[in-house]
Amino acid sequence: MKTKLSVNINKIATLRNARGGNMPDVVKCALDCEKFGAQGITVHPRPDQRHIRRQDVLDLKPLLTTEFNIEGNPQEPFIQLVLEVKPAQVTLVPDAANALTSNAGWDTITHKEFLKKVCRRFSEAGIRVSVFVDPNTEIIKHAAECGCNRVELYTEAYAKQYGINREQAIEPYYKAALAAQECGLELNAGHDLSLINLKYFATTIPGLLEVSIGHALICDALYMGLENTIRAYRKELL
Repeated sequence: MKTKLSVNINKIATLRNARGGNMPDVVKCALDCEKFGAQGITVHPRPDQRHIRRQDVLDLKPLLTTEFNIEGNPQEPFIQLVLEVKPAQVTLVPDAANALTSNAGWDTITHKEFLKKVCRRFSEAGIRVSVFVDPNTEIIKHAAECGCNRVELYTEAYAKQYGINREQAIEPYYKAALAAQECGLELNAGHDLSLINLKYFATTIPGLLEVSIGHALICDALYMGLENTIRAYRKELL
């Protein structure tokens, strides 16, 4: 099965919010991403609404035709928003309110009971649940006990080490993917994946269903254009 590309549009909203108004138009950009070949749209609404806002999420849901993935820290306001919108997938990320970007996966051992309750609420609403984790086999085994459907591997460490030793960089992710399969979990990945390191990751990791890419893709689009960039990322996943 080919790996799907979900485009994270947070950076589009960051640019809009820097000036006020509605330029660029977040909804139009999301629809254009779909038109240009994205197989999903990801948003990460944070409490301070510094990029994606609650209203963006509400506006996007009835218009998107691909999979909608909402990621974030499952505090009650986030949970209520997701339950109202009912996207195809929710990705649980343990980022602090003041975090610049996601910087760690869940400790599924320490937070297992909390995650069980959250996963149950979303599952009962018919929403697929993915848990953001580091490439740690024990953490993945405990994630499976939380009741999620998927795990998303946090790939920053891979991206940082890729240019030094790509075989060494990917080894823990390969083991993590095998552990996920053994536990009956499906597999996503994201964070700092780019045109430089994506193809090797996607062709090496077994069972990779989806990658969520935002920052690098939007940066490339400044030079290549959004349509050409999405096509280039899709090509890396073939």
